[in-house]
Amino acid sequence: MAKTIIQTDNAPQAIGTYSQAVKVDNTVYISGQIPLDPASMEVVGGGIEAEITRVFDNLKAVAEASGGSLADVVKLNIFLTDLGNFPTVNEIMATYFQQPYPARAAIGVAALPKGVGVEMDAVLVIG
Repeated sequence: MAKTIIQTDNAPQAIGTYSQAVKVDNTVYISGQIPLDPASMEVVGGGIEAEITRVFDNLKAVAEASGGSLADVVKLNIFLTDLGNFPTVNEIMATYFQQPYPARAAIGVAALPKGVGVEMDAVLVIG
Protein backbone atom coordinates (compact mmCIF):
# COMPACT_ATOMS: atom_id res chain seq x y z
CA MET A 1 0.00 0.00 0.00
CA ALA A 2 1.42 3.34 -1.10
CA LYS A 3 0.26 6.10 1.25
CA THR A 4 0.97 9.74 0.37
CA ILE A 5 0.10 12.83 2.38
CA ILE A 6 -1.37 15.60 0.22
CA GLN A 7 -0.64 19.22 1.13
CA THR A 8 -1.22 22.46 -0.76
CA ASP A 9 -0.96 26.13 0.12
CA ASN A 10 -4.06 26.71 -2.06
CA ALA A 11 -6.29 25.30 0.69
CA PRO A 12 -6.34 26.02 4.42
CA GLN A 13 -3.67 24.38 6.48
CA ALA A 14 -4.83 21.81 9.02
CA ILE A 15 -6.10 23.37 12.24
CA GLY A 16 -5.71 20.12 14.14
CA THR A 17 -4.06 16.72 14.10
CA TYR A 18 -4.93 15.74 10.52
CA SER A 19 -3.68 16.03 6.95
CA GLN A 20 -5.48 17.93 4.19
CA ALA A 21 -5.76 14.60 2.38
CA VAL A 22 -4.28 11.13 2.26
CA LYS A 23 -3.81 9.27 -1.02
CA VAL A 24 -3.69 5.48 -0.95
CA ASP A 25 -2.98 4.02 -4.38
CA ASN A 26 -5.56 5.80 -6.59
CA THR A 27 -7.99 6.75 -3.80
CA VAL A 28 -7.84 10.16 -2.12
CA TYR A 29 -9.50 10.92 1.21
CA ILE A 30 -9.94 14.68 1.65
CA SER A 31 -10.38 15.88 5.23
CA GLY A 32 -13.28 18.09 6.16
CA GLN A 33 -12.98 21.55 4.66
CA ILE A 34 -14.55 24.58 6.28
CA PRO A 35 -14.79 28.05 4.70
CA LEU A 36 -11.35 29.29 5.66
CA ASP A 37 -9.46 31.53 3.27
CA PRO A 38 -6.11 29.77 2.73
CA ALA A 39 -4.14 33.02 2.74
CA SER A 40 -5.52 34.50 5.95
CA MET A 41 -6.78 31.31 7.65
CA GLU A 42 -9.88 33.34 8.58
CA VAL A 43 -13.49 32.37 7.96
CA VAL A 44 -14.78 34.09 4.81
CA GLY A 45 -17.45 36.73 5.19
CA GLY A 46 -20.52 37.18 3.03
CA GLY A 47 -22.97 34.66 4.41
CA ILE A 48 -23.69 31.03 3.70
CA GLU A 49 -23.32 31.36 -0.09
CA ALA A 50 -19.76 32.62 0.32
CA GLU A 51 -19.04 29.87 2.87
CA ILE A 52 -20.29 27.10 0.56
CA THR A 53 -18.35 28.51 -2.38
CA ARG A 54 -15.14 28.71 -0.34
CA VAL A 55 -15.56 25.10 0.81
CA PHE A 56 -15.92 23.91 -2.79
CA ASP A 57 -12.86 25.99 -3.76
CA ASN A 58 -10.90 24.37 -0.92
CA LEU A 59 -11.99 20.87 -1.95
CA LYS A 60 -11.02 21.65 -5.55
CA ALA A 61 -7.56 22.85 -4.50
CA VAL A 62 -6.85 19.69 -2.49
CA ALA A 63 -8.23 17.47 -5.26
CA GLU A 64 -5.94 19.16 -7.78
CA ALA A 65 -2.95 18.87 -5.42
CA SER A 66 -3.60 15.12 -5.31
CA GLY A 67 -3.42 14.86 -9.09
CA GLY A 68 -7.18 14.73 -9.57
CA SER A 69 -10.14 17.06 -9.86
CA LEU A 70 -13.66 17.44 -8.55
CA ALA A 71 -14.74 15.22 -11.46
CA ASP A 72 -12.98 12.35 -9.62
CA VAL A 73 -15.12 12.73 -6.47
CA VAL A 74 -17.10 9.54 -5.84
CA LYS A 75 -18.44 10.43 -2.38
CA LEU A 76 -19.20 13.84 -0.87
CA ASN A 77 -20.33 14.41 2.72
CA ILE A 78 -21.92 17.75 3.53
CA PHE A 79 -22.40 18.92 7.12
CA LEU A 80 -24.75 21.86 7.69
CA THR A 81 -25.77 23.62 10.88
CA ASP A 82 -29.02 24.58 9.10
CA LEU A 83 -30.47 22.05 6.66
CA GLY A 84 -32.54 24.93 5.26
CA ASN A 85 -29.34 25.85 3.39
CA PHE A 86 -29.38 22.58 1.44
CA PRO A 87 -31.00 24.14 -1.68
CA THR A 88 -28.18 26.70 -1.72
CA VAL A 89 -25.64 23.86 -1.59
CA ASN A 90 -27.35 22.27 -4.59
CA GLU A 91 -27.29 25.52 -6.58
CA ILE A 92 -23.62 26.19 -5.91
CA MET A 93 -22.61 22.52 -6.31
CA ALA A 94 -24.10 22.56 -9.83
CA THR A 95 -21.44 25.12 -10.81
CA TYR A 96 -18.62 22.80 -9.68
CA PHE A 97 -19.91 19.36 -10.72
CA GLN A 98 -21.45 17.84 -13.82
CA GLN A 99 -23.33 14.58 -14.24
CA PRO A 100 -22.72 11.91 -13.26
CA TYR A 101 -22.73 13.42 -9.78
CA PRO A 102 -20.94 11.76 -6.85
CA ALA A 103 -22.75 9.83 -4.16
CA ARG A 104 -23.59 12.28 -1.41
CA ALA A 105 -24.90 12.69 2.11
CA ALA A 106 -26.17 15.84 3.81
CA ILE A 107 -26.09 15.78 7.58
CA GLY A 108 -27.52 18.35 9.96
CA VAL A 109 -25.22 19.07 12.88
CA ALA A 110 -25.46 21.23 15.98
CA ALA A 111 -22.15 23.04 15.46
CA LEU A 112 -19.00 23.09 13.34
CA PRO A 113 -15.44 24.35 13.97
CA LYS A 114 -15.02 28.13 14.20
CA GLY A 115 -18.80 28.59 14.18
CA VAL A 116 -19.14 28.06 10.42
CA GLY A 117 -22.33 26.88 8.75
CA VAL A 118 -20.88 24.24 6.42
CA GLU A 119 -18.15 21.62 6.24
CA MET A 120 -17.52 19.03 3.53
CA ASP A 121 -15.23 16.07 3.04
CA ALA A 122 -14.75 13.92 -0.04
CA VAL A 123 -13.36 10.69 -1.44
CA LEU A 124 -11.84 10.67 -4.92
CA VAL A 125 -10.82 7.80 -7.15
CA ILE A 126 -8.27 8.95 -9.72
CA GLY A 127 -7.88 7.13 -13.00
